[in-house]
Amino acid sequence: MQNRSIDTEKMLLAQIASGNQKSFTILFEHYSKIIYPFALKLTRSEELAEEILQEVFLKIWTNRENLLQIENFGGYLNRVTRNYSYNVLRRIAQEASIVLALGKQLSEKITDTEDTILYRDAEQSLNTAINQLTPQQKLIYTLCYQEGLKYSEVAGRLNISSSTVHTHMKLALKFIRTYFVQINILIWFYLHLNNLK
Repeated sequence: MQNRSIDTEKMLLAQIASGNQKSFTILFEHYSKIIYPFALKLTRSEELAEEILQEVFLKIWTNRENLLQIENFGGYLNRVTRNYSYNVLRRIAQEASIVLALGKQLSEKITDTEDTILYRDAEQSLNTAINQLTPQQKLIYTLCYQEGLKYSEVAGRLNISSSTVHTHMKLALKFIRTYFVQINILIWFYLHLNNLK
Protein backbone atom coordinates (compact mmCIF):
# COMPACT_ATOMS: atom_id res chain seq x y z
CA MET A 1 0.00 0.00 0.00
CA GLN A 2 1.11 3.53 -0.54
CA ASN A 3 2.28 5.17 2.72
CA ARG A 4 2.11 1.82 4.49
CA SER A 5 4.93 -0.55 5.32
CA ILE A 6 4.96 -4.08 3.93
CA ASP A 7 4.43 -5.44 7.46
CA THR A 8 1.44 -3.15 8.08
CA GLU A 9 -0.13 -4.15 4.78
CA LYS A 10 0.35 -7.85 5.49
CA MET A 11 -1.15 -7.42 8.95
CA LEU A 12 -4.18 -5.65 7.47
CA LEU A 13 -4.64 -8.37 4.83
CA ALA A 14 -4.35 -11.05 7.54
CA GLN A 15 -7.11 -9.34 9.51
CA ILE A 16 -9.33 -9.19 6.41
CA ALA A 17 -8.58 -12.85 5.67
CA SER A 18 -9.98 -13.69 9.10
CA GLY A 19 -13.15 -11.70 8.35
CA ASN A 20 -12.39 -8.35 9.99
CA GLN A 21 -14.76 -5.87 8.33
CA LYS A 22 -13.15 -2.81 9.90
CA SER A 23 -9.83 -3.69 8.26
CA PHE A 24 -11.66 -4.25 4.98
CA THR A 25 -13.16 -0.75 5.26
CA ILE A 26 -9.69 0.71 5.79
CA LEU A 27 -8.43 -1.15 2.71
CA PHE A 28 -11.42 0.03 0.66
CA GLU A 29 -11.01 3.67 1.69
CA HIS A 30 -7.34 3.60 0.76
CA TYR A 31 -7.45 1.70 -2.51
CA SER A 32 -10.74 3.02 -3.89
CA LYS A 33 -8.93 6.33 -4.44
CA ILE A 34 -6.51 4.46 -6.71
CA ILE A 35 -8.79 1.90 -8.38
CA TYR A 36 -11.64 4.25 -9.34
CA PRO A 37 -9.46 6.73 -11.31
CA PHE A 38 -7.65 3.82 -13.00
CA ALA A 39 -10.95 2.19 -14.04
CA LEU A 40 -12.29 5.58 -15.14
CA LYS A 41 -9.21 6.11 -17.32
CA LEU A 42 -9.70 2.69 -18.94
CA THR A 43 -13.48 2.89 -19.47
CA ARG A 44 -14.08 6.68 -19.66
CA SER A 45 -17.36 6.10 -17.82
CA GLU A 46 -18.21 7.05 -14.23
CA GLU A 47 -20.87 4.35 -14.04
CA LEU A 48 -18.58 1.61 -15.35
CA ALA A 49 -15.72 2.73 -13.09
CA GLU A 50 -18.06 2.56 -10.10
CA GLU A 51 -19.23 -0.91 -11.17
CA ILE A 52 -15.64 -2.11 -11.55
CA LEU A 53 -14.68 -0.67 -8.15
CA GLN A 54 -17.53 -2.59 -6.50
CA GLU A 55 -16.68 -5.80 -8.36
CA VAL A 56 -12.99 -5.63 -7.44
CA PHE A 57 -13.72 -5.24 -3.74
CA LEU A 58 -16.44 -7.86 -3.86
CA LYS A 59 -13.83 -10.25 -5.28
CA ILE A 60 -11.39 -9.31 -2.52
CA TRP A 61 -13.97 -9.94 0.20
CA THR A 62 -15.38 -13.18 -1.20
CA ASN A 63 -11.85 -14.56 -1.73
CA ARG A 64 -10.38 -13.06 1.43
CA GLU A 65 -9.06 -16.45 2.65
CA ASN A 66 -6.50 -16.32 -0.18
CA LEU A 67 -5.20 -12.81 0.55
CA LEU A 68 -2.11 -14.00 2.42
CA GLN A 69 -0.95 -15.89 -0.68
CA ILE A 70 -0.66 -12.65 -2.69
CA GLU A 71 2.95 -11.44 -2.81
CA ASN A 72 2.36 -7.99 -4.32
CA PHE A 73 -1.10 -6.73 -3.37
CA GLY A 74 -0.81 -3.45 -5.31
CA GLY A 75 0.16 -5.33 -8.46
CA TYR A 76 -2.66 -7.81 -7.86
CA LEU A 77 -5.21 -4.98 -7.64
CA ASN A 78 -3.84 -3.39 -10.79
CA ARG A 79 -4.21 -6.67 -12.69
CA VAL A 80 -7.71 -7.42 -11.34
CA THR A 81 -8.93 -3.88 -12.11
CA ARG A 82 -7.50 -4.03 -15.63
CA ASN A 83 -9.08 -7.44 -16.26
CA TYR A 84 -12.50 -6.33 -14.98
CA SER A 85 -12.32 -3.18 -17.11
CA TYR A 86 -11.48 -5.11 -20.27
CA ASN A 87 -14.18 -7.69 -19.55
CA VAL A 88 -16.78 -4.95 -19.07
CA LEU A 89 -15.75 -3.22 -22.30
CA ARG A 90 -15.74 -6.54 -24.17
CA ARG A 91 -19.22 -7.36 -22.83
CA ILE A 92 -20.57 -3.97 -23.89
CA ALA A 93 -19.06 -4.34 -27.37
CA GLN A 94 -20.67 -7.76 -27.77
CA GLU A 95 -24.05 -6.54 -26.49
CA ALA A 96 -23.88 -3.52 -28.77
CA SER A 97 -23.19 -5.63 -31.85
CA ILE A 98 -26.10 -7.95 -31.01
CA VAL A 99 -28.41 -5.04 -30.32
CA LEU A 100 -27.44 -3.24 -33.51
CA ALA A 101 -28.08 -6.38 -35.54
CA LEU A 102 -31.48 -6.89 -33.89
CA GLY A 103 -32.30 -3.22 -34.25
CA LYS A 104 -31.49 -3.30 -37.96
CA GLN A 105 -33.65 -6.38 -38.51
CA LEU A 106 -36.53 -4.94 -36.52
CA SER A 107 -36.33 -1.50 -38.11
CA GLU A 108 -36.66 -3.12 -41.54
CA LYS A 109 -39.82 -4.93 -40.46
CA ILE A 110 -41.40 -2.40 -38.13
CA THR A 111 -43.62 -1.00 -40.91
CA ASP A 112 -45.62 -4.25 -41.05
CA THR A 113 -48.82 -4.19 -39.01
CA GLU A 114 -47.94 -7.43 -37.22
CA ASP A 115 -44.53 -6.11 -36.20
CA THR A 116 -46.02 -2.82 -35.04
CA ILE A 117 -48.40 -4.75 -32.81
CA LEU A 118 -45.51 -6.86 -31.52
CA TYR A 119 -43.55 -3.71 -30.72
CA ARG A 120 -46.50 -2.21 -28.83
CA ASP A 121 -47.02 -5.46 -26.93
CA ALA A 122 -43.37 -5.50 -25.94
CA GLU A 123 -43.54 -1.89 -24.83
CA GLN A 124 -46.62 -2.67 -22.75
CA SER A 125 -44.83 -5.69 -21.24
CA LEU A 126 -41.87 -3.48 -20.37
CA ASN A 127 -44.18 -1.05 -18.56
CA THR A 128 -45.77 -3.98 -16.72
CA ALA A 129 -42.33 -5.18 -15.61
CA ILE A 130 -41.33 -1.66 -14.49
CA ASN A 131 -44.50 -1.38 -12.43
CA GLN A 132 -43.54 -4.56 -10.57
CA LEU A 133 -40.23 -3.11 -9.38
CA THR A 134 -39.87 -1.89 -5.81
CA PRO A 135 -40.66 1.84 -5.46
CA GLN A 136 -36.97 2.76 -5.13
CA GLN A 137 -35.92 0.60 -8.09
CA LYS A 138 -38.74 2.02 -10.21
CA LEU A 139 -37.77 5.60 -9.33
CA ILE A 140 -34.07 5.05 -10.06
CA TYR A 141 -34.81 3.15 -13.29
CA THR A 142 -37.08 5.99 -14.45
CA LEU A 143 -34.49 8.65 -13.65
CA CYS A 144 -31.64 6.75 -15.34
CA TYR A 145 -33.32 5.31 -18.42
CA GLN A 146 -36.31 7.51 -19.12
CA GLU A 147 -34.85 10.86 -18.02
CA GLY A 148 -31.29 9.94 -19.02
CA LEU A 149 -29.58 10.97 -15.79
CA LYS A 150 -26.17 9.58 -14.82
CA TYR A 151 -25.82 7.51 -11.67
CA SER A 152 -24.00 10.37 -9.95
CA GLU A 153 -26.81 12.78 -10.85
CA VAL A 154 -29.47 10.41 -9.52
CA ALA A 155 -27.42 9.91 -6.35
CA GLY A 156 -27.28 13.68 -5.84
CA ARG A 157 -30.98 14.14 -6.48
CA LEU A 158 -32.01 11.33 -4.10
CA ASN A 159 -29.27 12.02 -1.54
CA ILE A 160 -27.87 8.48 -1.74
CA SER A 161 -24.52 7.06 -2.86
CA SER A 162 -23.72 6.20 -6.47
CA SER A 163 -23.09 2.61 -5.39
CA THR A 164 -26.65 2.45 -4.01
CA VAL A 165 -27.97 3.71 -7.35
CA HIS A 166 -25.85 1.10 -9.13
CA THR A 167 -27.18 -1.69 -6.88
CA HIS A 168 -30.83 -0.71 -7.45
CA MET A 169 -30.28 -0.44 -11.21
CA LYS A 170 -28.57 -3.83 -11.32
CA LEU A 171 -31.50 -5.43 -9.48
CA ALA A 172 -34.08 -3.62 -11.62
CA LEU A 173 -32.44 -4.64 -14.91
CA LYS A 174 -32.05 -8.22 -13.71
CA PHE A 175 -35.77 -8.37 -12.83
CA ILE A 176 -36.83 -6.84 -16.16
CA ARG A 177 -34.58 -9.17 -18.18
CA THR A 178 -35.90 -12.19 -16.26
CA TYR A 179 -39.47 -11.00 -16.85
CA PHE A 180 -38.89 -10.73 -20.58
CA VAL A 181 -37.19 -14.12 -20.75
CA GLN A 182 -40.19 -15.63 -18.97
CA ILE A 183 -42.61 -14.20 -21.51
CA ASN A 184 -40.13 -14.85 -24.34
CA ILE A 185 -40.01 -11.38 -25.87
CA LEU A 186 -36.58 -10.67 -27.34
CA ILE A 187 -37.63 -7.25 -28.55
CA TRP A 188 -36.45 -6.02 -25.14
CA PHE A 189 -33.07 -5.37 -26.77
CA TYR A 190 -34.65 -3.19 -29.42
CA LEU A 191 -36.46 -1.07 -26.85
CA HIS A 192 -33.17 -0.36 -25.12
CA LEU A 193 -31.07 0.12 -28.25
CA ASN A 194 -30.01 3.61 -27.20
CA ASN A 195 -30.08 3.07 -23.45
CA LEU A 196 -27.56 0.28 -22.86
CA LYS A 197 -24.98 1.13 -20.21
